[in-house]
Amino acid sequence: MNRGTLVGILGVVVAVTTARAQDTTRVDLRLLYDNPKVRPGLVVLPAGGLDSVRAILERDLDQSDRFEMILLPPVMRLAQPGPLNLAPYRAMSATLALELQLIGGGLVTARLYDVASGLIRMEGNAVLDLAGVGEARMAIHRLSDEVVRWATGSPGIAATRLLYVFDNRVWTVDADGYGARPVTAVGRTAYSPTWHPDGRRFAFTELYDGHGSVVLQTLFSSNRILIPTTQTTTNITPAISPDGRSIVFSRGMDRAVYALHQANLADLCCVERLTVGRFAENLSPTYSPDGRRIAFVSNRAGSPQIYVMSSDGTNQELLVPFDYGVTGGSFAPDWSPDGLKLAFHRAMAGGFQVLVFDLTTDRVQQVTSEGRNEDASWAPDSRHLVFSSSRAGGRQLHILDLETSRVRRIPSPGYAQLAEWSPRLGGAP
Repeated sequence: MNRGTLVGILGVVVAVTTARAQDTTRVDLRLLYDNPKVRPGLVVLPAGGLDSVRAILERDLDQSDRFEMILLPPVMRLAQPGPLNLAPYRAMSATLALELQLIGGGLVTARLYDVASGLIRMEGNAVLDLAGVGEARMAIHRLSDEVVRWATGSPGIAATRLLYVFDNRVWTVDADGYGARPVTAVGRTAYSPTWHPDGRRFAFTELYDGHGSVVLQTLFSSNRILIPTTQTTTNITPAISPDGRSIVFSRGMDRAVYALHQANLADLCCVERLTVGRFAENLSPTYSPDGRRIAFVSNRAGSPQIYVMSSDGTNQELLVPFDYGVTGGSFAPDWSPDGLKLAFHRAMAGGFQVLVFDLTTDRVQQVTSEGRNEDASWAPDSRHLVFSSSRAGGRQLHILDLETSRVRRIPSPGYAQLAEWSPRLGGAP
């Protein structure tokens, strides 16, 4: 085999392997994705000594929604000695097969096979905690994402986390629903969490003694700083710029006016007001991925709707069209990482539903209908959304894949809301 350069991708040591030298008919696996409605069958092969790792990888790959997962019956889950035989998996309509091999000392080799030809298409090594518990799971998630990249050209979303609010505290949970835990203190009301682009910090609104402040805190730590405010103002609904240099938030002032302000995160100086106008509320900002524009909610014309402006506050205009008298206010916009879409929720038929605005076509699409659904946030792949929904009773987090319309629930200990999806995580905090 011809080996490529040893590279480190998202904390996983990967040795990229090309096809065997004698293979002159190599097929680029990404061609399988020319039709997004066709998903190749993928089987994760039995792996001696790697039961926990295999189970996590299999679930991650399933939740990527990129494959038709082929689940093996119990009789086929035991690793068999001797040369690898892909014929049984070919008979099960598998297109791809993932082989895991324990080398020793936690070093695992992963190989992705083209089942039809029997050829290795990509291969990589990763050092993993074989128990797959706690923070050690994130290394397995990163390997899962790399396997998705091998097959599709774009990494998966397993090595990510969600922030959400429950019982007046900000919590975090892995994207597969594992490891939920609070990350803010008891005794103060916290809401509107948002990730710093480094994935190690987050900002949120903290209410205490009737006063609201924006806090920037390190995940799993008590290290925190406050965005400057005064006794007569309240800072809420923060968002951090894609380069991590600026933070924009809404500041409540006299006469119930909420105006967007922006500050430099390096030294928290030079707080600049971006929106003007008496009696208007301007809330819930979200940066475009290039940091040049900010979408936000304003009721300046009556019903709350979604506007956009340049990041310096100029060129303010209505962004998302709405049906006056048919649907109600629009809230909580979130700009997709690819810059092409905006998710938000809108009052419709006595409840709220999640909609997606396509910035290339100016078309609005409703993507939820069951129960009350709100506060959507994009995954790094710009095809999955997490949102709060009443469809299963109470208020729980759900994840929607826009390509397949598949929905899965993220269990939480109670009423969960205001979810925010992290960027891809390159290492443990």
